[in-house]
Amino acid sequence: MSGVGVGALLTLRIEKPVAGGRMLARADGAVVLVAAALPGELVEARVERSQRGTLWAQAFRVIEPSPERIGEPNPCGGCVLSHARYDHQVAIKQQIVQDTFTRVARLSIEPPAILPSLPFGYRMRARLHALGGRTGFFLEGTHTLCDAVATKQLLPETHAAIDACMACLGDEAAGVVAIDVAENVEASERALHVEFGPKADMPRPVAAPAGVTSLSVSRQGSPRVEVLTGDGRVTDTFSGGGREWTLARSTRAFFQGNRHLLHGLVRHVVDAIGPGAVTDLYAGVGLFAVAAAAHGRAPVTAVEGDALSAADLRRNTAEWRGLVQARHVSVEDYLRDRRVLRPQTLVVDPPRTGLSRRALEGIRALGAPRVVYVSCDVPTLARDARALVDAGYQLRQLTAFDLFPQTAHVETVALMEL
Repeated sequence: MSGVGVGALLTLRIEKPVAGGRMLARADGAVVLVAAALPGELVEARVERSQRGTLWAQAFRVIEPSPERIGEPNPCGGCVLSHARYDHQVAIKQQIVQDTFTRVARLSIEPPAILPSLPFGYRMRARLHALGGRTGFFLEGTHTLCDAVATKQLLPETHAAIDACMACLGDEAAGVVAIDVAENVEASERALHVEFGPKADMPRPVAAPAGVTSLSVSRQGSPRVEVLTGDGRVTDTFSGGGREWTLARSTRAFFQGNRHLLHGLVRHVVDAIGPGAVTDLYAGVGLFAVAAAAHGRAPVTAVEGDALSAADLRRNTAEWRGLVQARHVSVEDYLRDRRVLRPQTLVVDPPRTGLSRRALEGIRALGAPRVVYVSCDVPTLARDARALVDAGYQLRQLTAFDLFPQTAHVETVALMEL
């Protein structure tokens, strides 16, 4: 759209949501991606930037509000949809998934079922940034600290424990740059990891702050971790297939973050796994791998490249010897080994960036009859689904779990078969 610069004001009718949480509108044929708006609204927006013919804008006045609007969005991180009623947030995410698969994967799908969550206090994992003894999240798209309490993502008890931790550090709290928190589903266990600046004074051993079962520290940029109290981990208990098992995880190890939907997600993935051998790529601490073995989907090979998660994986699979084999190796290097046996089901739960080109090539060469793809990012899932379709797979099922209320992210599980 020629002649429209940064700071220009536009009156726009919002058409639909797009991946990332902005809303699509058009001005003289040009696409405008608008923050802080909802579908159907008429808004006045200010242009923030222009790139390759697309404008980015921020709504600052709502002329005709949606009946689904409940206020203004919280600008703190993870709240881009907080101005919509929760059931409408779920509907928006259904549209995002359908639209993204249509555009990126070039696949025609119905809006997927999305299992809703309780919208607050859902997070079991979080990283809070610290500055001058204060902790919080970042304002959306910035490195400016904002109040994490207002987002309601964490439990009030979690914030109280973080405050108690900072208080027990005394003057040394000024050297903190971040705090990682991990809780179990019941919040009966809470581990904090405090990261100090490279030149900050490290604390002497301290008693566990109120509400904290384990406390560890490290310096920014250093792999060395010192556990001051507890063992640096939290545990969750699962059951199914007539078995019960416990998974322990370090404070900074990857793990699914929604306490309300965790068990349902695990059951869904296990149900999607067919009989026979299973390979779990990006296995983390063994969430899906151990569950698959407990339900008789064995043998299972669990592959994890991150050293911290791989150490937890080995501990969690120790009592499952003969059923689960843990491998600490990158997914790309594992798939490059031509001695790898082809599993009946391949489970993949990659990071937000999706599968690398080498990983995709390895998966194509492996030719597993069934792929269960767990993704927290719809665009990269759609991109990779297109690549798998081109390799001979068909999309059989698509189900989503709203692991991230108030955000535009959604956890999606795709079942694909040759």
